[in-house]
Amino acid sequence: MEGLILPKRHGVLPPLFPGATGVSVLDVYDWPTPDGERGGSAHMHFASAEGYVVLSGTGRLQTLGRDGYAQTPLRTGDCLWFTPGTIHRLVNDGGLRILVVMQNAGLPEHGDAVLTFPPEVLADPDAYARAATLPGTGQEADQAAARRRRDLAITGYLGLRARVAAAGPAALEDFYAAALRLVNERVPGWRERWRDGALAAAALTGQHLDEIAVLDPGHLREGQVLRMAPLSEIQPDGRGYGMCGRLTAYRPPALDDA
Repeated sequence: MEGLILPKRHGVLPPLFPGATGVSVLDVYDWPTPDGERGGSAHMHFASAEGYVVLSGTGRLQTLGRDGYAQTPLRTGDCLWFTPGTIHRLVNDGGLRILVVMQNAGLPEHGDAVLTFPPEVLADPDAYARAATLPGTGQEADQAAARRRRDLAITGYLGLRARVAAAGPAALEDFYAAALRLVNERVPGWRERWRDGALAAAALTGQHLDEIAVLDPGHLREGQVLRMAPLSEIQPDGRGYGMCGRLTAYRPPALDDA
């Protein structure tokens, strides 16, 4: 592919999870929400699909999208995913724990999401940043900020859901427009991460097919086993305060860790 530079090592990318996806374990918040439920923040991703495998517990996935409002039950063993633009909210009905697989690893971690704050917050980038950012100064401070952020997102989401109920999916257009204005300047950085990750991974498959076609075993000689360590092995209490719950992310290893 023109302009795409694959890694110098024969047929091997930097140690990304297969398909350049991101993997984490999510313990969905059980904090009470402004509407009497328990769960996480409502939000939307711009360029990354998201998959859920329910490990334990029960709950619901509430969504707003092209078909309006929907609610999908979640039970142990369920597997589902949704595409960019789907506004989603997790409700925890009891012990909900999910394995999350994110498309385009690197993009979600660098801002490929917007929370459903009320319109006046979405319209003000500084106000949005203040409401969305956790202090990172300690567990108690982070927890309090995460709860405030979640509650503000749910308040905005409930208003948005009411507007969709009254006017249909067209009511989402103002939200989409405000969300795009918030992240538009990040696109060059996202594009670079996509080229180095997901796009390079797909191109590498093509390179492997070319080698197989001419009986070249080069990349087969590079086969190895890699282990992804959870952050809890790297730093104390490695579960972060994510948008939907306590998040145990997995970090790609170095090639020589095998």
